[in-house]
Amino acid sequence: MSAIDYGACQSLTAMLFAQAETLGDRPFLWKKINGQWRPLSWRETASAIEVLARGLVAAGLKPGDRVLLVSENRPEWLIADLAIMAAGGITVPAYTTNTVADHRHLLNNSGARLAIVSTRALAERVIGAALTADHSCSVIAIDPLNLQQDPGIELRAWSDVMETGRQSDAPIRDRVAAQRRTDTACLIYTSGTGGAPKGVMLSHGSILANCKGAHDVIAEIGFGDDVFLSFLPLSHAYEHTGGQFFPISIGAQIYYAESIEQLAANMAEVHPTIMTAVPRLYEMMRGKILTALSRQGGLKAKLFMQAVAIGGKRYENKPMAFWEPLADRLLDRLVRRKVAERFGGRLKALVSGGAPLNYEVGLFFTALGVRILQGYGQTEAGPVISVNPVKAIKIESVGKALTGVEVNIAADGEILVRGEGVMTGYWADDEGTARAIKDGWLHTGDIGIIDADGYITITDRKRDIIVNSGGDNISPQRVEGFLALQGEIAQAMVYGDRRPHLVALLVPDAEQARAWAEKHGKRTRLADLIHDGDFRKHVSDAVERVNQHLSPIEKIRRFAMIAEPFTVDNEMATPTLKIRRHVITAHYEDLLKALYQGKSAPA
Repeated sequence: MSAIDYGACQSLTAMLFAQAETLGDRPFLWKKINGQWRPLSWRETASAIEVLARGLVAAGLKPGDRVLLVSENRPEWLIADLAIMAAGGITVPAYTTNTVADHRHLLNNSGARLAIVSTRALAERVIGAALTADHSCSVIAIDPLNLQQDPGIELRAWSDVMETGRQSDAPIRDRVAAQRRTDTACLIYTSGTGGAPKGVMLSHGSILANCKGAHDVIAEIGFGDDVFLSFLPLSHAYEHTGGQFFPISIGAQIYYAESIEQLAANMAEVHPTIMTAVPRLYEMMRGKILTALSRQGGLKAKLFMQAVAIGGKRYENKPMAFWEPLADRLLDRLVRRKVAERFGGRLKALVSGGAPLNYEVGLFFTALGVRILQGYGQTEAGPVISVNPVKAIKIESVGKALTGVEVNIAADGEILVRGEGVMTGYWADDEGTARAIKDGWLHTGDIGIIDADGYITITDRKRDIIVNSGGDNISPQRVEGFLALQGEIAQAMVYGDRRPHLVALLVPDAEQARAWAEKHGKRTRLADLIHDGDFRKHVSDAVERVNQHLSPIEKIRRFAMIAEPFTVDNEMATPTLKIRRHVITAHYEDLLKALYQGKSAPA
């Protein structure tokens, strides 16, 4: 491990070049090519960054220029990101799921006149946006596009820009040496759960401060030959800082996962020590495990559930039967060791962020010996605000504030944050910046509490709180979390603002629904099943199980099932899999109204 001096370092680019000087030919970035993991060394990566930066300067990039970056996670993402910064530019990461309209908004809002894009499929949308943007924008393509016709914009190949860079003597290291922590490193656009994305200006110091805070948390476990497996989109601030710049800061290796479908196999292959993920991933993993166990049955399933039960008791300090401590130690060998092997065998911690982690999900993995550190953050905060300390985890909380981060609770319960990690503002939006940052405090829009030990618990989004017609405040995320834990339900959205009671839209779990249909001789297509009375009773029983543990005002009185899941592609979920209430509500407005007119069977 080779950690930098976080206080002395002036920029992310200086950090990379300093680490490359120290670590030289050691492997750094790994990508699977033709079935084999192949590395780039620290020295090779630094050289590629410098060459590309020179090529970008030769292409006309000036200090302060914004550059759109659209790519799946791969070594070229990091190289492009750091090269843009090294040349004096500002990176504008964009999601690979963006539509032409999304890219056009980013180009118009940021004023980017250059875009770097990886594949032909992604390039088609970027080119479409560039052709209709308010200003001209040229494109650099990482992979050959093999176009049959001139697209009507200036198009360069990555290889050509690199070759130009090799012939240039532009003083990139001088530009890097002149950079300061207060300089803007990137504009990361919020994923937009409630409207058009805004460009969050994060400085070099903001991300470096976040890396310092993360370092101090992980230091409790200890560093070594650390390996990160990157699979969350690097266009999101969470992975951008936690999965890219933090590994750089400690001299760790980064493997780029092949896909979400190959994630489990990749974990077994690369043996990661630290991973970042969103709660939805843990929920899906837990659901698949429980479904597989119910099908398998037998002694293995009983031992597994015994490990969950006794491990949960141990975490919650509940009384144990006289035989359970001994059984717990035996289950370490019979169950938990095998679980650890499925995660690669060297995992120190899974970091959870991007949305609230349900307590039952956290307890499930904790009981199995998998350490999950739930944290909390926002793009506007660099993004990490808090995380659970390694040796004193409180699953129900999002942990303590990072080193250098101040947290306060406003009179109305809103969480306020101050520190170097906080953004310098929203790009070209002084009014929005003034609303978000007042007297140096970032107003997060989240509601929460801080306990006597300094642990933060998020209770809801300020704008998401449902106020029913009786004036009661209800947290929809809490109810949705319980619903989504039921094996029958994959996703849920709770509705009821200014209404007498709550209703819900439910997306049944497709795999579980198929198994139920086969068992009961029904048609297996989900679009058919949601209209089947027996299946509705099956799902209604799951809703009733949840209702038994809710207060009267939280109970779901009626629900409707839909076959189409909430996804990024249909714009009903963000890339971190948070539901976009305003989009879902607008799309299903008539269906939601019908639930209050008695046109759907009650839950």
